[in-house]
Amino acid sequence: MPQEFVQIFNGSSITLMAIADSLNKIGINPIIKNPSESARLAGFASLSSDQTLWVHIDEKKRALEAIKSLEF
Repeated sequence: MPQEFVQIFNGSSITLMAIADSLNKIGINPIIKNPSESARLAGFASLSSDQTLWVHIDEKKRALEAIKSLEF
């Protein structure tokens, strides 16, 4: 089975939220994964604070173009 979602960003939650907001404005609904929060909820500790942003594979090109247009 082919993978339906692709990771397009890995980094801080502040940057990730700005990117996710920009994608939502153009009709792309990204998925945010927070490994450290998942580990915490499972009772484990995690040293990483990075989060990942995923989009449907059909929206990858549009999403990457939107990210390039952002100024950080």
